[in-house]
Amino acid sequence: MSRRRVVITGVGAVTPLGVGADGSLKRWVAGESGIEDGLGRCDEFAATDFLSKKEARRADRFTQLSIAAAQEALTQAGFEDGPTIDPERVGCIIATGVGGIATVEAGQDVLREKGAGRVSPALVPMMMPNASAGTLALRYGLRGPSHSVASACAAGADAIGAAARLIRTGEADAVVTGGAEAGLTPLARAAFDNMGALSPSGISRPFDARRDGFVMGEGAGVLVLEDAQTAAKRGQAELGEVIGFGATSDAHHITAPQPEGSGAARAIERALEDAGIGPDDLDYVNAHGTSTPLNDRAETMAIVKALGEAAKRVPVSSTKSVTGHVLGAAGAIEAILTLLALREGVTPPTVGWEEREEGMDLDYVPRARPLRAKKADGAVAISNAFGFGGHNAVVCLRAS
Repeated sequence: MSRRRVVITGVGAVTPLGVGADGSLKRWVAGESGIEDGLGRCDEFAATDFLSKKEARRADRFTQLSIAAAQEALTQAGFEDGPTIDPERVGCIIATGVGGIATVEAGQDVLREKGAGRVSPALVPMMMPNASAGTLALRYGLRGPSHSVASACAAGADAIGAAARLIRTGEADAVVTGGAEAGLTPLARAAFDNMGALSPSGISRPFDARRDGFVMGEGAGVLVLEDAQTAAKRGQAELGEVIGFGATSDAHHITAPQPEGSGAARAIERALEDAGIGPDDLDYVNAHGTSTPLNDRAETMAIVKALGEAAKRVPVSSTKSVTGHVLGAAGAIEAILTLLALREGVTPPTVGWEEREEGMDLDYVPRARPLRAKKADGAVAISNAFGFGGHNAVVCLRAS
């Protein structure tokens, strides 16, 4: 039995660069940053543009962001009023790193100040990590497999990988997938800051010798994945294809990456093997690139280990240079912007990269430039996502 092709028929995003996937890519390519005052906020997003006031009150911000991104993706896929195929065959997998943390913090304040009797019963369905997946399934009548993925900052990419496998194995014909995060809360910021992960300068400059930590961001990215034959039958155009996925665990440390990047390298190798391509076939690498001293060096080593001599010939850049780190949503947002960049024939920049660090000698793309596909069937890229806990997930994409 031949493997089913998994195509992408819709994408949507809300990022610190704006509401909408295309607009976010354009700003990134132009070298504009969505980071202000050391945070990547989605300032252009208003929940009531997408939900009623009552709906907005009953949804944590991470779920609100996912609804906006899903609306864009599903409209592009022709599912704006719900799936036009059997809804029992349409799944929903939405990732998050911290879920409804703002709801938890607000609920704790109520408990402390007003007592247990004043804690809202809506707190549970608002805070749970699967709230976004459940809300989208309910909103659009998606009755196939539905759940959340929580693998820290690898979660968005892991969700795409899980969704693709459901389609490949025939368990679903389409899956709404991606990630959402809204963790810019006092508690989360204090915790990341006190562990020394955040940038004291408030600047995200991945791979630059001056990098001093990551900048927190928020946002959501949603994709509609489909079996290629299903999409063709309903006349839906393909934006691209998920051609490979690889995942591993460092099993090294709960927060720090394996220093030589061996686990990440294995994930890259598995994604390429799954895609049936070699290092020389890659046109672009969207790096995890958090702007932390340990991650960026380990990732550079992983890319070199996995790609060999080809590593120095393929452009490598980081979306986080303009969005900050969107935690569990990062892998989904970055996969979407990678796909759009391939379709536009552009290599987006690592904004702010200026000073090379010894031993980190890849092409980090300080300014955007044209991207020319090596093969006639479309440009190919990998999008890396690595998370606390030692999770490594790599998505391999081809543009249509």
